[in-house]
Amino acid sequence: MADYKNEFGLFAERPKVEKKLFDRNKVIAGLVIFIVMITIPLWQNLGKIVAAPVPSLDTPVIKKLAEKDKKCVMPKEWMRANHMQMLVDWRDNVVRTKEPNVTISRGREFVAPDGKQYLASLTNTCMECHSNKVEFCDKCHNYAAIAPNCWGCHLETGKKMAEAK
Repeated sequence: MADYKNEFGLFAERPKVEKKLFDRNKVIAGLVIFIVMITIPLWQNLGKIVAAPVPSLDTPVIKKLAEKDKKCVMPKEWMRANHMQMLVDWRDNVVRTKEPNVTISRGREFVAPDGKQYLASLTNTCMECHSNKVEFCDKCHNYAAIAPNCWGCHLETGKKMAEAK
């Protein structure tokens, strides 16, 4: 065995260090178990298809409407894809650009493509027909894992402020 200098410049014997080799089989087994545990959710759901929910449009208010009045503010397919942006635009126009000392500002009116005017209001326009939040809103939002912040300010139809808190 060759000698080497230590920190004092003296020669000394090389320290004897026990050679510890890792047990390759245990390391591989541990990695396999770790990978299996991490990927269990993927394996459990492999090949499963969850059908997209179909929101119920058979609310009492919609049933009472005449056939010609059973139209939403925008076409159904457009609403499915863009309702969130429309509601954000309504909110921004109504809440953030409201003119002082004016009950109904210019931002509170929404004109549909067919020319019909609506009040730009989630509670007073949308929830008037789509009154069942659980059946109409929550079905799709839960499926898509989305938590909209609408209900921080708006109450569900029929709920009082004390119940909401």
